[in-house]
Amino acid sequence: MTRTMSHFYRSRMILFIGLIWICACSRGGNTERIENNSPISTKTESVFDVGDDNEELQSNNNNSGAYTLKFVYIGSSQQDEVEIETAINDYLSDKINAKIDIIPIDWGPWDDKTNLMIASREKFDIIFTAQWNKHAVHVSKGAFVELDDLLEQYGQGILQSLDPVFLEGAKINGKNYAVPTNKEFAAQGGIIYRSDIAEELGLDMSAVKSISDLDAIYKVILDKKPGMTPIYMKLGETFNTHYIGNYDALGDTSIPGIILKDEESTMVMPNYEVERYVDTLRITRDFFKKGYINKDAATNQTMNMDALRSGDVFSITASLKPGKDEELAIQTGLIGKLAQLELNAKTIATSETAGSMLAISSTSEDPARAMMFINLLHTDKYLNNLLNYGIEGKHYVKINESVIQPTAQTKDYNPASNWMFGNQFLNYVWDTEDPNKWNNFYDFNQNAKLSPGLGFLFDGNSVRAEIAAVVNVDRQYQTALETGSVEIDKVLPEYIERLKAAGIEKIIAEKQAQFDIFLANK
Repeated sequence: MTRTMSHFYRSRMILFIGLIWICACSRGGNTERIENNSPISTKTESVFDVGDDNEELQSNNNNSGAYTLKFVYIGSSQQDEVEIETAINDYLSDKINAKIDIIPIDWGPWDDKTNLMIASREKFDIIFTAQWNKHAVHVSKGAFVELDDLLEQYGQGILQSLDPVFLEGAKINGKNYAVPTNKEFAAQGGIIYRSDIAEELGLDMSAVKSISDLDAIYKVILDKKPGMTPIYMKLGETFNTHYIGNYDALGDTSIPGIILKDEESTMVMPNYEVERYVDTLRITRDFFKKGYINKDAATNQTMNMDALRSGDVFSITASLKPGKDEELAIQTGLIGKLAQLELNAKTIATSETAGSMLAISSTSEDPARAMMFINLLHTDKYLNNLLNYGIEGKHYVKINESVIQPTAQTKDYNPASNWMFGNQFLNYVWDTEDPNKWNNFYDFNQNAKLSPGLGFLFDGNSVRAEIAAVVNVDRQYQTALETGSVEIDKVLPEYIERLKAAGIEKIIAEKQAQFDIFLANK
């Protein structure tokens, strides 16, 4: 077993050396520096027309009737969803003899609904997944199809346009069970805030360098803007979320055992032994008691974006990238009123390569056609933008081939899910965004701190029972603690006791053992 794992990790590291080189040098392929304000590179401009040239696909495109792909992802239902489905169906009919059934599920009920769908073996085809959203847990349950053969047969456009590091970083036991989105490599966390309110009140946001520095800002908001919540929090959206804490879970974030991405230690620890985590719990609790955080943070399922759109929220936590504030401004109707504030160092970890993916359900009755659709999302500019922005002339108008402008009907179809769907470098740019947005993504990837765990992915099969037990304990305690809703000194010891009873120490020991083998073979 040890010898096998040694060869496995050595081969992975050879490929990840390429990622380290990429971070330091200019990249080729589909993320090379883009000239003339074009939002996509030369490589991604070419469309791999699987509908016309793939003979095997044509043989499958018989007259038996189009197969309907059920596509499940995180997001809100859109008023014009049926109209978009019809337009997509018209296009897919000739391309891959398929139809689409778009099934968005809001962030709040996402975990419960998708867990039930998977447990009940409900039939669907494509689903959003991520390392931070129990991807490895679902793989261990047999929820997703192993994709390597399907990628070779029906995903050549993906293989040609997506940097191999993404697929390599998303592997579990040497196999891919989902296709990563083609997007930024680096990660950074902070807040999105109402810049118009900050300006009105004379707040110096440039003086904020840490979470604790927000205390003075939020005090003014509370005093001067009665009825406005200084910082909105909910499940998974707190100061202790992985993208703000810079926690590297070495795989699925629902599985305990972390290192810090911005430091050098390779000791795997439970969160309650990490000083940064506990300190942040205490700061958050202090903020909650002062009234800075919404009182229903432990139970509210309203999405961050919707809370911001209400006009009653000053700031939200966010995973940041170039232009994230401009994207949210369009989605919330707050154009010119939002800004972003970084609260940690830029980092790159294995989780970034698998932070947004599309998997094919093992209950799908046509996995090949599902892969054909995912392949089109990575290569077909028309389809990708149709799914993301709706119908040209109704939901947006073109200023040029790269830049679009909203209309009165934009609100009727604006899912804001670009980062989930295939290839972001195919996306149009709104006229209120930086026309150099995709070049900025390239620059964002430079000079990021590499996590000591880069290239490693934990295999939790040997501790599956303990993981399931720990996840259940987390559901009972974690959100209440991380939103500041409960007393730390009273609840944290109880949480730790329950985690230990569930077997967390066995999980940590197994993760450390696997990580040590990986490090020894770097």
